[in-house]
Amino acid sequence: MKNNCVFCAIAAGEIPCFKIYEDDLVLAYLDINPFSEGHALVIPKAHTTGLLDTSDETLAAVIARVKKVAGRIQKTLPCDGFNVLQNNGAAAGQTVPHLHFHVVPRRGDGAGEIAFANGKGDMDALKALAAKLAF
Repeated sequence: MKNNCVFCAIAAGEIPCFKIYEDDLVLAYLDINPFSEGHALVIPKAHTTGLLDTSDETLAAVIARVKKVAGRIQKTLPCDGFNVLQNNGAAAGQTVPHLHFHVVPRRGDGAGEIAFANGKGDMDALKALAAKLAF
């Protein structure tokens, strides 16, 4: 695993993922410990640890893909909206030191907050959902 970064290994294809979008710069895939059905991660393929050490060019590319992935999720799934989350540093809840954005579908559950106690996802359901969301 290059530089001991799990997201770099996923981007390099060394660790499998439930891919929903990919281009030369960015990869998006379903979180295997989702907050809700369709919870996706959007990452730059090149390693960068957080918002402040990411070039403006890379950040622009990633956020454009966040918008594209969020639009696809909202169009494809039954959801009323979505949250976009991005944590920087362990104190902020960042558990993988590689820039990533969470796109979390919301379903009018009345809860304005996301509990950061996500559960283990069903791998077969994630595979089927990734196929449905892929573009």
